[in-house]
Amino acid sequence: MTATHTTHAHTAKRHWAEGLTAFAAVMLMIAGVLDICRGVMAIAEDDVFVTTRNYVFAFDLTGWGWVHLILGAVAVIVSFGLFQSATWARVAGVVIGGLIIIANFLSLPYSPVWSIVMIAFSGFIIWALCVARDDESADSFAGSSRGM
Repeated sequence: MTATHTTHAHTAKRHWAEGLTAFAAVMLMIAGVLDICRGVMAIAEDDVFVTTRNYVFAFDLTGWGWVHLILGAVAVIVSFGLFQSATWARVAGVVIGGLIIIANFLSLPYSPVWSIVMIAFSGFIIWALCVARDDESADSFAGSSRGM
């Protein structure tokens, strides 16, 4: 009879999941604060932004500022929920990360380099939230894979 020891593997998976959730929470907090700053700059119509002509998704710079300010504020609130490992915060974090990607894609002509950086940043947030599992789903997944 062979003895299997799964406590070490289970503990390692839990630490990995907790680490990724903390990573996503910190990254979402940073992305939110940076989006708030970007929104304030756009609302104040700072000279940092490039103006383009003939862009399909052309909003007023103040409009983009409000979009980024609201997304940033919601991202900061959701990151506090991620620090407490709330399931609602994980779902909301993926949604907010996706909305930040869309908003930065649409505002690409106004600040191209920063938009690309924020798209990559949000991609890492979504990846970390989707890869990490909480204890219940990890246990059920491990149980179902052992039965196969």
